Amino acid sequence: MRTRFATIEAGGRQVYGVVVEGGVIALSDDFPQWRTLREVIAAGGLGDLARTAAGRAVTHPEGSFTFSIPVPDPEKILCVGVNFPDRNAEYRDGTEQPKYMSLFPRFARSFTGHGQPLIRPPENHTLDYEGEVAVVIGKPGRRIRAEDAYDHIAGLTLCNEGTIRDWVRHAKFNVTQGKNWDCSGAIGPWMVAFEDPAQLDQARIITRVNGEVRQDDVLSRMIFPIREEIAYISTFTTLMPGDIIVTGTPTGAGARFDPPRYLVPGDVVEVEAPGIGILRNGVADE
Repeated sequence: MRTRFATIEAGGRQVYGVVVEGGVIALSDDFPQWRTLREVIAAGGLGDLARTAAGRAVTHPEGSFTFSIPVPDPEKILCVGVNFPDRNAEYRDGTEQPKYMSLFPRFARSFTGHGQPLIRPPENHTLDYEGEVAVVIGKPGRRIRAEDAYDHIAGLTLCNEGTIRDWVRHAKFNVTQGKNWDCSGAIGPWMVAFEDPAQLDQARIITRVNGEVRQDDVLSRMIFPIREEIAYISTFTTLMPGDIIVTGTPTGAGARFDPPRYLVPGDVVEVEAPGIGILRNGVADE
């Protein structure tokens, strides 16, 4: 099993460490020079964490902590929209496969950790799910070539890119407000180190709502593969360690059912990618 790096909160303190059977081995105190997992990534210290955790006992048993998003303070979170062929067809607008990828930003505050509820706001009840694989940048770069893109990835995690659907329609060219409600989405549970191209090239993403499979596809069918995402994004902005790219969701989101099947309090959403893990969140009203 690949090493699983996580950020957790326990006793009013946020710490990072390695997830093992039975809980977490906290390592923040072993590396005071690195305040957060983002700083660990920037320093190339993931291997140091893994080696230090080897043979150690669990410091935080299951049930004694809550998960935060793995990188709690990313400089940037960028999401790729409409990135599977069936998703493009879902829009029924007669457009061909796009020439360029659709991008939008999300703020870290719009995500919560594994096991925490997605929050449905009182202003609108069209809370929807989108299961996705997310990549965490490990090495800075600008104008990165697609063939070099994987060299810049530190790890992989999962994202439920929760969306308030009605609010993405508030403007002609803008989805930002529908994508950034506090705690409307989730990232986690942890980040696994990226070591092999097959982790992405052969990856499968599955989303379940109350045990029912709603989304199921493979990343190899993406319109814009992850190598191209990194190359394109790094053309206009420097990618920095800890940055997160949310790579795209398959068909099957709740808005595309007739009638729509939006999330309601009590629902449980699971996003799974074999080799990465399962991100699980309930739903609650604000």
